[in-house]
Amino acid sequence: MQKKVGIIGAMEVEVQMLIGALQSPKETVSASLSFMEGTLDNIPVVIVRSGIGKVNAALCAQRLIMQFGVTHIINTGIAGAMAKGLSVLDFVVSTDALYHDFDTTGFGYPVCVIPQMDNSDFVADKAMLDAAVMAFTHIPQAEGHQLIAGRIASGDQFISSVSQKELIKKNCAPACVEMEGAAIAHACAINDIPFVIIRCMSDMADDTGEATYDFNEETAATLSGTLVRSMLALF
Repeated sequence: MQKKVGIIGAMEVEVQMLIGALQSPKETVSASLSFMEGTLDNIPVVIVRSGIGKVNAALCAQRLIMQFGVTHIINTGIAGAMAKGLSVLDFVVSTDALYHDFDTTGFGYPVCVIPQMDNSDFVADKAMLDAAVMAFTHIPQAEGHQLIAGRIASGDQFISSVSQKELIKKNCAPACVEMEGAAIAHACAINDIPFVIIRCMSDMADDTGEATYDFNEETAATLSGTLVRSMLALF
């Protein structure tokens, strides 16, 4: 089966560079989303802006799988740094993803655990992770920055305080935090679709978060997209 990669970004800034590079683009509007099909460096892809948040992201991933028949999914974008030593414009590639805001502790479950599911922590595809790590070494724009492999935690919150950050670190120890990745990972897991999440840090998920995010949003999003394009031929 020929590889066909679905690429999801939550916001326009996270997909615009990739869409601009598409060869033979074809647009399909479905469920109020614009799916752009074509090739990137001879790799068939479908690129789409999902909208912000977990539900938008999961619905978008499911449509890519069922309607467009993608064989792999990459989620690209920006995030807030959590891991020690991680700085703005550094990268995280997912080893796994979970929901930091899934809380049924009132029923006796730990935070981040989804009751009555075999797994609440969705594991990324090793070949895609390795491709991202390999591609990173060939991106001139990433010089002076680092990439780490680690857990990504998602929730319908923009994390912008030290207290929020410390609670999430205590509950699930992620490398970074954002708003869509785990939902995409969840959809991929139940459909047996290999996935990976690529994030470039726009802020430190702390009391300086909003100002830092606004300043670095476009740069971080473009760097993430550059890594995605560079890794496509490597898995």
